[in-house]
Amino acid sequence: MIRAKKSLGQNFLMHARIAERIVLCAKLAPDATVLEIGPGTGMLTRELLKLAGKVVAVEADGDLFEKLQIDFAQEIATGQLKLIHGDIRDYPNSDPTAPKRGYCVVANIPYHLTGEIIRIFLSSDNQPSSMTLLVQKEVAERVVARGKESILSLSVKAYGTPKREFLVPRGAFWPAPNVDSAALTIRDISRKNFSTPEQEKRFFALLHAGFAHKRKFVRKNLSEAGFPTGDIPEKARAEDLPLSDWLALCEI
Repeated sequence: MIRAKKSLGQNFLMHARIAERIVLCAKLAPDATVLEIGPGTGMLTRELLKLAGKVVAVEADGDLFEKLQIDFAQEIATGQLKLIHGDIRDYPNSDPTAPKRGYCVVANIPYHLTGEIIRIFLSSDNQPSSMTLLVQKEVAERVVARGKESILSLSVKAYGTPKREFLVPRGAFWPAPNVDSAALTIRDISRKNFSTPEQEKRFFALLHAGFAHKRKFVRKNLSEAGFPTGDIPEKARAEDLPLSDWLALCEI
């Protein structure tokens, strides 16, 4: 019997219909290469193999890795599935066998690693073209928010176009988490907003300075950190500024 390991944040998706719907949201081409994070019991993996040309699945749990090797022996033998035992946080930039540009990430990721995983892939030298992730509903809503931005939402929008696709009830998982989930897509991932690595680095320095003290107006936060304030309204807070204003500050 498979036991979920709390230390790895495991909540296994148990409904094939939901897995199928997630894969359809990814809009995979027949020759697509997909990177799956934490295949777990293989529920999502099975649906990915129906539509993708190749699936690379990275599993941190040694017990699940061994079971997946047995369950998907045929797909591994044909080369359609490549199964890797390792930590996804070490994978995209360091492993020479990692998929190259143009690949897609599709995964049910551990909630406690959501922000870190999104940051790793969006800022990677080896960016995916899109990401389709199961995340906490509140996180998905925060990422796509308009009018009340956050460091997370602005960071995602700087690289791609996020969309909350559909909700997934907590009962669709085992063990059931304490919150509902949502399928989140991030499409058209690129560095089109940054002409140089220095500008990219400056953008995130500005963000962190602007959001440093939530009770202060953003002009105060930026000026205290030695950054320009441009035409930002006197009473504006960091969450009030759209992506375009932050990118404009990078140009000053």
